[in-house]
Amino acid sequence: MEFAELIKTPRVDGVVLHRPFMPTVEGTLCLTGHHIILSSRQDNTEELWLLHTNIDSIEKRFMGSLGTIIVKCKDLRVIQLDIPGMEECLNIASSIEALSTLDSVSLMYPFFYRPLFEVIEDGWQLFMPEEAFRDLESMTDEWRLSEVNKDFSVCPSYPSLLTVPKDIDDDSLCKAASFRHGGRFPVLSYYHKKNGMVMMRAAQPLTGTNGRRCKEDEKLINATLCAGKRGYIIDTRTIAVAQQAKARGGGFEQEANYPQWRRIHKAIERSNVLQESLIKLVEACNDQSHSMDRWLSKLEASNWQSHVKEILTTACLAAQCIDREGASVLVHGTEGTDSTLQVTSLAQIILDPACRTIRGFEALIEREWLQAGHPFQQRCAQSAYSNGKPRSEAPAFLLFLDCVWQILRQFPCSFQFSENFLIMLFEHAYASQFGTFLGNRVAERVKLQLSQKTVSLWSWVNRPQELERFLNPLYEPNNLVIWPSVAPQSLLLWEGIFLRWNRSTRCLDEAYQEMVHIIEYNKELQNKVNSLRRQLAQLETEDSPLQTP
Repeated sequence: MEFAELIKTPRVDGVVLHRPFMPTVEGTLCLTGHHIILSSRQDNTEELWLLHTNIDSIEKRFMGSLGTIIVKCKDLRVIQLDIPGMEECLNIASSIEALSTLDSVSLMYPFFYRPLFEVIEDGWQLFMPEEAFRDLESMTDEWRLSEVNKDFSVCPSYPSLLTVPKDIDDDSLCKAASFRHGGRFPVLSYYHKKNGMVMMRAAQPLTGTNGRRCKEDEKLINATLCAGKRGYIIDTRTIAVAQQAKARGGGFEQEANYPQWRRIHKAIERSNVLQESLIKLVEACNDQSHSMDRWLSKLEASNWQSHVKEILTTACLAAQCIDREGASVLVHGTEGTDSTLQVTSLAQIILDPACRTIRGFEALIEREWLQAGHPFQQRCAQSAYSNGKPRSEAPAFLLFLDCVWQILRQFPCSFQFSENFLIMLFEHAYASQFGTFLGNRVAERVKLQLSQKTVSLWSWVNRPQELERFLNPLYEPNNLVIWPSVAPQSLLLWEGIFLRWNRSTRCLDEAYQEMVHIIEYNKELQNKVNSLRRQLAQLETEDSPLQTP
């Protein structure tokens, strides 16, 4: 298919662009296969480059011969284009609708993007399973790297290499896989260096109404327990939801078959509920006509903060079992690709200071989201403005980032990265020139040859000049476990995402620059103090022989 077939009117002059908190711009609108571009002839800096994949929905309005297109974006921006001529407006609108809803992954911009920067470090080669396993080997010899899924036939949503207990052979893994939803048998997620406890993740067991069991599955998770120790199974579903799953062939671990494990049920909502919550939240944030009481009521009715609280509470529980109770943990929900990953990755941020660095956080996203099979392509197909009926869309990754921001806000000196880093990841998960978040699982990315045909997001982010924008000036390495508060008064609305297009950030930007200036000045003073102390020590050394009788 040629993109030109979908572009009825490639260029229109005299288009007026309206954007939040920015001056109105008049210029030439151009449509390409992947972008809407508006260029002002008066000032070349006033350009708009908007990826079609970033467009969630559009609305058309007409007044006489003037047409208006309201473009609602997946990053929650809303922009307005005033286009002279009804026919031109209709043509532009239909072209945008067609180009922003293409289903073929291979037609997306990352396959056509050519970086203008030199790729110093290939992001596709970073954070490989072999590298993570080498780190594990330096701490324990109780695990091995299995190639049982090398052709993705045992579990289509797992990577080809998986870390499993050393004493469990591949035949047992295959049998355990047949007992778990989607073949997602228990695999290592995190090893706690402090006490040797582990966190594993999986999908629900297929016990069904007959109470089916699998000896290999029982042996697999028992292999992670130390002698005389108990473990915890954290099921991210309520007991009622888990019981309903049994009728559909799913279920949960029976106490009689897993006597060394205590099962705890939590209440993290399913995908469709989360998507509805995001839509209500964004609607509330964009509605500025209500009184404060009414606005707060709509905000509460969205239940977004409740979801944040439940996810953080569950992650804290997993971390507490591992660090304070000295117990290993298995986390799963239904499929093991959404709430499970939210909990395992947040627990690691609480427990492991390495995950609070930029490199460590990138590795966490690769390991616990991309390689672990979170279906980014499906979940991020629509955002909060889409008019289409939700299929598999859900803001699971955005909720995870929101939870990280809550912890970052409570521990502002413990993270190497700033809020801007989290916002950047949100934007690229929904629409990007990079191939990192394309596809739903490793098997798809291998088939699409993303590592050969697209550029990795990490290749761009890890360049020194880009990294500087994402560094937290308050960062001081903290090797301790950090315990975030989940009390309602401790959890705030993430204004940096949900209100950034509704209010000016000028005051916040000025305050941030002032903070950076104070920190730099403090460093200068500290250096002077250290220099003066060295001089004083040197003078005292020189004077001491003179004072000797």
